[in-house]
Amino acid sequence: MTTANAATLAQQMAATRQDAAYDKFVHSRAAFWLAFAWGLAEAMFFFIVPDALLTALACRAWRPAWRATCAALCGALLGGSLMFAGAAARPDVMQRYLMHVPAIGGELVAQVQTQVETHGLTALLLGPVQGIPYKIYAVVLGARGEAWWRFALVSIPARYARFLLSALAARGLARLLQRWTKRRVEIELTVLVALWLEFYCFYFNRFGW
Repeated sequence: MTTANAATLAQQMAATRQDAAYDKFVHSRAAFWLAFAWGLAEAMFFFIVPDALLTALACRAWRPAWRATCAALCGALLGGSLMFAGAAARPDVMQRYLMHVPAIGGELVAQVQTQVETHGLTALLLGPVQGIPYKIYAVVLGARGEAWWRFALVSIPARYARFLLSALAARGLARLLQRWTKRRVEIELTVLVALWLEFYCFYFNRFGW
């Protein structure tokens, strides 16, 4: 075996180990709980959507990715409920708090307030379509004295639809590109990172930091 062939074989073995290690993580409880924590954090203070993780899981395997979408939903509902309760108790404090969250400004909060005045609770369904953070709706609706159970009920389709669609899109993209990616983790994640970077460049250009 030549030196070049040995080096190629070593690289292939390293890539195989890398793929196996990541796939083990995808099927692990750690991935499930990370999705829950991410959903919770994004509903309260984090500015990167759980969809980033969900797509990274879905490109490798569907079943654990689907479980992760459910975990992210539960985390989002818990985080949203906490924001809602905080706003119901201290609306002034929670509205000031929003001003310290990245990518949220007074203009965006005013937009959500207008939507809520016009559409009521169904304004929650506009958020995922327009890229407006869920946490703003939680604070605005909580401050208005809406019923928590109604807020939570409408939050389920408002949150879960995009989580599920993002995972499905990533799964479909992975299958579409598998002849080129050879199902290599490194390549698939690089594609996803590039797409998410492009998305957030557009997002921050639109809404600001």
